[in-house]
Amino acid sequence: MTKTKWAIDVSHSEVAFSVKHMMISKVKGSFNQFDASIEADPADLTTADITFTIDVASIDTRSEDRDNHLRSADFFDVETYPTLTVKSKSITKTSDDEYALTGDVTLHGVTREETFQITFEGEAKDPWGNDKAGFSGSGKVKRSDYGLTWNTALETGGVLVGDQIALNFEIQAVKQA
Repeated sequence: MTKTKWAIDVSHSEVAFSVKHMMISKVKGSFNQFDASIEADPADLTTADITFTIDVASIDTRSEDRDNHLRSADFFDVETYPTLTVKSKSITKTSDDEYALTGDVTLHGVTREETFQITFEGEAKDPWGNDKAGFSGSGKVKRSDYGLTWNTALETGGVLVGDQIALNFEIQAVKQA
């Protein structure tokens, strides 16, 4: 099969994250607006070209006050840095349907190379005749690597917000004509 263009079916996709809170629990959230430019053969992602873009202002942790703080200059500074992008550089097959995607992540004005684990979940034709492909992925980034260093020390030791962010995504893509 040759590379074809794919678009994200946002209504069947999710970009989620979690971060340690107060050293004792995790806060989870998602980004509700994202898009991608994908040229790929889903059966062999090693040749794929992927640019994934997240609108960081679309953050949703189910707490309006917290979301507004995360949008502020203390964290994402969405007025200055409205997007997070991932641009694939290399994709290596690690087992039957598993891949390691290494790419440049740009967040808060900083670009760093990161690696994410990707699983090809399969292909299907929907009831309307559209070709769909599913992918799951995960990875971890350190927010301090991107200049996101706001924190508060806790009276009992430790800090309010952890440095390591776990990212998880479920993507359903639709083949373009």
